Amino acid sequence: MKKIVKQVLGIDVAQKELVVCLGRMYDDWTPELYGSKIFANTAKGFAECAKWVIKLSDSCVPVRYVMEATGVYHESLAYYLHGQKQEVSIILPSKISNYARTLNVKTVTDKTACEAIALFGLERKLENWTKPNELFKKLRQLTREREQLIAARTVAKNQLHAELAEAEPLQNSVNRIKKQILFFSRQELEIKTEIIELIKTAPVELKESIQSICSISGVGLLTAVTVLGETNGFELIRNKRQLTSYAGLDVKEKQSGTSVKGKARISKRGNKYLRKAMYMPALAAIRHDERFKAIFSRLVAKHGIKMKAAVAIQRKLLEMIFIIYKSKTVYDKEYFKKLESSQDYSLNRLA
Repeated sequence: MKKIVKQVLGIDVAQKELVVCLGRMYDDWTPELYGSKIFANTAKGFAECAKWVIKLSDSCVPVRYVMEATGVYHESLAYYLHGQKQEVSIILPSKISNYARTLNVKTVTDKTACEAIALFGLERKLENWTKPNELFKKLRQLTREREQLIAARTVAKNQLHAELAEAEPLQNSVNRIKKQILFFSRQELEIKTEIIELIKTAPVELKESIQSICSISGVGLLTAVTVLGETNGFELIRNKRQLTSYAGLDVKEKQSGTSVKGKARISKRGNKYLRKAMYMPALAAIRHDERFKAIFSRLVAKHGIKMKAAVAIQRKLLEMIFIIYKSKTVYDKEYFKKLESSQDYSLNRLA
């Protein structure tokens, strides 16, 4: 008789419902999907889903709950399961969609999506999701709110510009738009104040880490807290490659033989807030740091595309934030100059 070695519940999360599929892996490594159902994306639905899983699964083997990171709709379920001491894994949608293509499924529905997630969970060794640090979670909420306010203010400024460019601008409309811009600016200032007050309550070690990150050229306080908030303090990031993939700054290229050679470009399949947060710091670093300026010039000379070179600087800055946070060091602008001078000194001594 075959023995069950692994059990997974694949969950396709929508705003109002959870489409789930229960699967198991036997000791001969053959997977089986044997149960599917739909539950409401509410606290009551979570409890009903948990009871259903207990009823159908083998109590001797733990069940891993696997779901996609779908905006914020999956968070309540993840928090509930974490509170129930269940094994939870949250996967980037790009990974699931890439895996689903290998299954040769022609019709994509909620049911086939949860089946793909269940099979993915059965075949892969997944890490446990942990509840985000409370401080990092608040920083993420505040920085995202600020980003939305800035976007709204930009729209209002564009409207004002268009209104003033007309032959006979309507003064009442102009005044209302100006009030909107002032309102958004005041709210942004409130958020900045909240962020500063929140950091003041942080442990000393975290304050020092943020200060170290801000020593990098072009990186300020808002960039530092955005990166830490979006990555939960790099909790599940193991290396630089993982980080660039999570941010969607990894390079995607299609090449086959001599006939197919697509342009290399970033995947953009990742956290858009991280990518946005690194844009202005990269431009500042190019202008004010000789090291980044040299890298930018070299890349532009190589392929002639300034935007491509700027993206490479974004990626390097993000990797540097990760290294400095993990190693607890401070960025040294003069590092390479010191290294060159020390090498020259060693060569002179040898001569």
